[in-house]
Amino acid sequence: MASGSTTPIAATARAEASLLPGLIKDAGLFALVTLGLCVPIVSYRTDLGQGIGLVITSRWGTVFALCAAIFVLRLVQQLYLTGRARRRAARAPVVEGASRLAAILAPITLVVALTLPLLASLLTGSLGEGRYWIDLGILILTYVMLGWGLNIVVGLAGLLDLGYVAFYAVGAYSYALLSTVFGLSFWICLPLAGLFAAAFGVLLGFPVLRLRGDYLAIVTLAFGEIIRLVLINWTDFSGGAAGISSIPRVSFFGLPFTAGENGFAATFGLSFNAMHRLVFLYYLILVLALVTNLVTLRMRRLPLGRAWEALREDEIACRSLGIDTTITKLTAFALGAMFAGFAGSFFAVRQAFVSPESFNFLESAIILAIVVLGGMGSQIGVAIAAIVMIGGPELLRNLGFLKAVFGEGFDPNEYRLLLFGLAMVAMMVFRPRGLISERTPSVTIAERGR
Repeated sequence: MASGSTTPIAATARAEASLLPGLIKDAGLFALVTLGLCVPIVSYRTDLGQGIGLVITSRWGTVFALCAAIFVLRLVQQLYLTGRARRRAARAPVVEGASRLAAILAPITLVVALTLPLLASLLTGSLGEGRYWIDLGILILTYVMLGWGLNIVVGLAGLLDLGYVAFYAVGAYSYALLSTVFGLSFWICLPLAGLFAAAFGVLLGFPVLRLRGDYLAIVTLAFGEIIRLVLINWTDFSGGAAGISSIPRVSFFGLPFTAGENGFAATFGLSFNAMHRLVFLYYLILVLALVTNLVTLRMRRLPLGRAWEALREDEIACRSLGIDTTITKLTAFALGAMFAGFAGSFFAVRQAFVSPESFNFLESAIILAIVVLGGMGSQIGVAIAAIVMIGGPELLRNLGFLKAVFGEGFDPNEYRLLLFGLAMVAMMVFRPRGLISERTPSVTIAERGR
């Protein structure tokens, strides 16, 4: 062998030897940038004439600790990403780890959701003491349903919708107006709210048929703001910024949750408890969310669902295959908007009050973040992301044990959103495609046995 030639083993060894210095250099660069950003601020606020000891124990110590933490985290991140790239390159078949994780998490999540009121009463001692957990469960399930509805538009059809909260508002105001003006019950208003929201979805779909990407996002964002401004300024119709109050409560198919003789408790021979209505609302939103999930899974297996996925992958190729992209887009907007209308109707009957401030752009951003962080197109991923994003900040309120570590002056509520934000950034670094990036194919072709 010629002296100038190198073997593959030697080349690999040389690449391995040059890898670690490059990673250390990259991490050190991040630490230096952090130091450069912090020096002007800290030097302006720190008295440097008090001695080096006081300087180290003041804000400068925090700055150097931050730089060290940035260095270590960047190094760990680069090592992790490098190792993951090697593992992917080393295996030819794709290991469906995320699909297996989804198969494990789905039944566990369903069992916990079905038994949450019972678990809350057992853990707290009574059903009344578990009200906080049931309220939190209702809030999470509402966002799960909204996430699954938006997942049809964004995750399956690939249409970026930043004004999804507009359909949520249409459903809420539909129930509020129909129940207060015409005296209709919740069970009649629920499908009507879904139909009105679907009609608005089609109304939005027509002007944006030729738009894609950022332009579609801008138009949908404008649509959401238009709906909110109309609700604020059209006072004769929507009550303006004051909203609509005294919305009728939900009943158990005609039986009110009151203490009278014709109430729910008296009819079934139970002692009256105000928690009966709350538990019924919990199972109501759970059923609505499960119906949303089942309809979505069923639609994915139909030709229309496969047309959504083809549209998401490549619209030009979708047209070349003879698929009507107009109908495909409109049905995605209409179906996603319908489920948002159902959720809005539930929101109105639960709160007994609606106002335009409940439907701002932040709500659309939260719902879209749930879909993206959970994994676009993944049902269980969206559910887990809703639990983390909605339940996480609430659970971080109770970090009293940290006071024993950092002292009595430490207030967990001041840092809970910071901790939550750090967790979200870490997840986007290590799972950029979402919690459940791989999902079960809509259609599989079974191999025939010979």
